[in-house]
Amino acid sequence: MTGSKDDREFELTVNGKRLTVSGAPVGASLLSVLRDNLGLTGTKGACEEGECGSCSVMLDGNLVCACLVMASTVTEASIATIEGLAPSGTLSRVQEAFVDHGAVQCGFCTPGLIMAVSDLIDRQPNADRETIREELAGNLCRCTGYGRIIAAVESLLNEGDL
Repeated sequence: MTGSKDDREFELTVNGKRLTVSGAPVGASLLSVLRDNLGLTGTKGACEEGECGSCSVMLDGNLVCACLVMASTVTEASIATIEGLAPSGTLSRVQEAFVDHGAVQCGFCTPGLIMAVSDLIDRQPNADRETIREELAGNLCRCTGYGRIIAAVESLLNEGDL
């Protein structure tokens, strides 16, 4: 409920910008604050239990499920969402690879997968197929069967200039 005595105003650093959050209930998840209070709807909510990966964001350089993080506890952290991966109007290399390999179908899981893949290629630029599968195991996709997603990741890793 907006405007209740339990609402607090606080600031978050999201995609390099300091943003004021107002009207968020005490205890609101980072997922709900990103979507409902800040209008950053690229991060998706599905299971709301940290099991599907659709709400994956970077928090101080670590991949996390935004549905499991209380927004008011990360006021000193740096948060990166899908909207912050590339300048407005462009695609990141990971997003381009997903498009090129047909790794997008309904698109609901795509933002979380792209965040996970971006993290993977930053941390493990020499990952093999088994590692890719293990690293993406926390992201559920009901449409693609994962083959095209893995092909997109492998294409990025094979470029050699990550």
